[in-house]
Amino acid sequence: MKKIILTGGGTAGHVTPNIALLPALSEAGFEVSYIGSYDGIEKKLIEEFNIPYYGIATGKFRRYLDLKNLTDPFKVIKGYGEALKLMQELKPDIVFSKGGFVSVPVVLAAKAKKIPVISHESDMTPGLANKIAKPAATKICCNFPETVNLLPKDKAVLTGTPIRQELLMGNRLAGLDFCGFTSDKPVIMVVGGSTGAVHVNDAVRAILPKLLEKFQVVHLCGKGKLDENYNNTPGYIQFEYVNKELRDVFAAADIVISRAGANAICELLALRKPNLLIPLSAKASRGDQILNANSFKAQGYSIVLEEENMTEETLYAAITELYDNRQSYIDRMSSSRQSNAIPVIMDLIKEYAR
Repeated sequence: MKKIILTGGGTAGHVTPNIALLPALSEAGFEVSYIGSYDGIEKKLIEEFNIPYYGIATGKFRRYLDLKNLTDPFKVIKGYGEALKLMQELKPDIVFSKGGFVSVPVVLAAKAKKIPVISHESDMTPGLANKIAKPAATKICCNFPETVNLLPKDKAVLTGTPIRQELLMGNRLAGLDFCGFTSDKPVIMVVGGSTGAVHVNDAVRAILPKLLEKFQVVHLCGKGKLDENYNNTPGYIQFEYVNKELRDVFAAADIVISRAGANAICELLALRKPNLLIPLSAKASRGDQILNANSFKAQGYSIVLEEENMTEETLYAAITELYDNRQSYIDRMSSSRQSNAIPVIMDLIKEYAR
């Protein structure tokens, strides 16, 4: 039996693609272990899968002035030592890294022990952790054609992001029933991310009366973002988040309004859902969502409306345009090379596992 170590953490986006690989790894006969931080979000997410989990010290690499910049390098050094020890104990045949700062000492330790590393970069431009780990990687998977040109030619592989296969098994009628919707009106699904998107939530609610003339709206508005004023509005239902029924809600949706996080948009691509992307403003991020969204727009997968340009009129016009031309977006997504990541990544893992 081959052994693989998965690593990645700090946010759910650095963990869920690893989780999506688990069934394929099990089917291929790999013995899986996970290395993350002592008590990061990755530990909580991985625990339910009964996979051996090992915590190491981790520090963040910051581009800005912060007192922690004086202490975190020592945490990284400690984490590297702990990762070296785990490589010696676990003797993996390969490491798969989804990024985040916890992955840096793991990838560097694997390189020191001559263990092959397959890493994955979600965003258009590589994050700092993946830039540091890049020389140690055997192959680097990515989501966007543009990213291939930013990576070493002999390492870059366009794969897309591993998607939880259960998301592809939704039932439209079950989704309509869960939302209390009818089958005679199309459905808009609004996704603001796990923490919600206040500007998107407010903009959708501002045009809700007009939307409900033609559509039904299911709104995943984020924790603490429910608005009681809209309870019991016919054709509209809101949730903080949806877990096991999410696949059915996706199946019921005709079009989707979403932020432009890499994992989120790759799920929309895999599901062939025509989408309107409203990326997080560059004022509130490093601008990666804007780059992600514009790549999908250039490939014909999405309509993009930047937050600064969002008004009631521009939002409604974009929704109408998306719905009227939805089949053209479905057709383009159906021919994408980025929507079937798991088999491509598994082929790399099998090929390079020593």
